[in-house]
Amino acid sequence: MSRHRIRTAAAGAIILILALLGSATPASAGTLDVTCTPPSSVAVTYDPPLTASPQTVTSTTNQQYGPCVSASVPGLTSGSRFTVVTSSGLSCLELLAARPFGFTITWNTGQTSTISGNLVANLSGGVLTVTVTGTVTSGLFAGDTVVQQQVGAATDLTLCTLGQGTVSSHYGLVTLEITSV
Repeated sequence: MSRHRIRTAAAGAIILILALLGSATPASAGTLDVTCTPPSSVAVTYDPPLTASPQTVTSTTNQQYGPCVSASVPGLTSGSRFTVVTSSGLSCLELLAARPFGFTITWNTGQTSTISGNLVANLSGGVLTVTVTGTVTSGLFAGDTVVQQQVGAATDLTLCTLGQGTVSSHYGLVTLEITSV
């Protein structure tokens, strides 16, 4: 099967999974301050590519949020996050480890939201689902709760965890909800 057909099939599977997951979003007692839905996405590259053996790796993350809708900040329509991090002892197995996770979103309004939370990853059937739950610790929406979910095809990650390949990058569609408490 060609790479194009594999990617097309994977994209279709991702859209189906997101549709199914969309109905599984937990209800909250607060007010939804902002929601961002696909085509919101994240692309991460690894240099050198990840293997099953730990090594020093530079990860570059480019995350785009949008379209976003906010009842409390009507002009907020999109956001982004760009980071470059060098980590020692990184392997494809570490991508699946639960861990504390923080990041900052820069909104199209020029404001920022710094988020602190926990990351849980699940690899099943060649699909990687990464969920971050936490709170906005500073900036716009400070004190609000956050749920961000990323879903993407990860056949190369599956092979890497079995010691049969490498991971040079991955891509996922993102859903973000920030809710007042």
